Amino acid sequence: MARPFTFADTIEVVADTLPDHTALITENRRLTFRELDERATRLAHALAARGVGAGDHVGLYLHNGTEYVEGMLGCWKIRAVPINVNYRYVEDELVYLFDDADLVSVVHHREFAPVIAAVTHRVPGVTSFLSVEDGSGADVGGLDTAHHPVAEYEAALAEQSPERDFAERSGDDLYMLYTGGTTGMPKGVMWRQEDIFFAAMDGSAMGVAPRPDTPEDLAERVKQSGGTLTMATAAPLMHGAAQWATFICLHSGSAMVLPSTHRFDPAAIWRNVCDEKVMTMTVVGDAMARPLVEELVAHRDQYDLSNFFALGSGGAILSAGVKQQLLDVLPDLIINDSFGASETGAQGTAVGASDEGHPQFAVTPSTNVLDEHLDPIEPGSGQRGLLARTGHIPLGYYKAEAKTAETFKVDRHGVRWVIPGDWATVEEDGSITLFGRGSVSINSGGEKIFPEEVEAA
Repeated sequence: MARPFTFADTIEVVADTLPDHTALITENRRLTFRELDERATRLAHALAARGVGAGDHVGLYLHNGTEYVEGMLGCWKIRAVPINVNYRYVEDELVYLFDDADLVSVVHHREFAPVIAAVTHRVPGVTSFLSVEDGSGADVGGLDTAHHPVAEYEAALAEQSPERDFAERSGDDLYMLYTGGTTGMPKGVMWRQEDIFFAAMDGSAMGVAPRPDTPEDLAERVKQSGGTLTMATAAPLMHGAAQWATFICLHSGSAMVLPSTHRFDPAAIWRNVCDEKVMTMTVVGDAMARPLVEELVAHRDQYDLSNFFALGSGGAILSAGVKQQLLDVLPDLIINDSFGASETGAQGTAVGASDEGHPQFAVTPSTNVLDEHLDPIEPGSGQRGLLARTGHIPLGYYKAEAKTAETFKVDRHGVRWVIPGDWATVEEDGSITLFGRGSVSINSGGEKIFPEEVEAA
């Protein structure tokens, strides 16, 4: 019987095929695929021992590190749902997210223990914590009570079995990503794991890898690729762009380098690229690419980038000016500027810009531009419509029926579309010119900044 398309299953296939190949690299740790899978398995048992079961939601309140990927996989192994927690949130925002997401457990870096302790009385549904040591020395005593005991992460893993003795999983198991959107309050976008696998986390959606018919097909694919690439992400794993890039990397049997600094540090990122001989890196638009290229311009002679040949961007606009700056300093660089959203997955790759400077994209077959009747716009007509995707799309927003009804529509032919609100038109050659959303917030490196915040600054 074929495995289902769940990330627990797909990564187990890769781990069984390339067990001794490096999977994750951070400043303090390197894990092979075997080690990653074993640690995630132990974590799954640790969560289950604390009452976490299928369908339960577990918060990942973490900086980048192997524990983040272990946390996602550990949850999925027992059919629980990992929830990304923005580590920049203040108390009221944490309470909102913990409550809205119905968290029952939280895996957190130790430095966050005091702020969690300050809000636990407002989120009684959270009943257990796993604290990842980070050298901060933060007091975890405020969390450690009979109602919600705290366990040290490594100790909890050491107590558990590395055996994969789990119940059968399903492609219907959830992947959920909380996104700030453009309206201020974060919303949980619910995907079937099989759908998000093909929409964003495998590579086949953008044509960079052949589409597997079963998870077992990944074994042959990674055998052929041999895990020959070393990739990096400049973004934190609490963002979808970094999660998607990481799993595309892992599903190719390649090694992912995760930045270890808690603030965006261009010099540290380039040092990582040099030290680990990174070949390709993912960023989030101008907010990351601009300071990275400025660091290169100022200190180009300090960095040996002889192995680095490609930069990918997604999640925010990568402007023509910044692209040119990158090419000025790295003339042979391949730039892959993709677009998509938490609600759509990967939808297209930039192919140029219109005369007015609007970006143009070659899109996946499941992407189209629709008029007010949900009919496709005629290519070359110049008519503007709303960008939409069908096929592998989310189930909707968690506990937000009105927003789900507003964003997900069924046309007169019975086809279901996700329509996040981006205006676009279709050119004669089938490419799409994107005009944007006219949103009420500013996207800065994947973070949402609102007008009131700008005025108060």
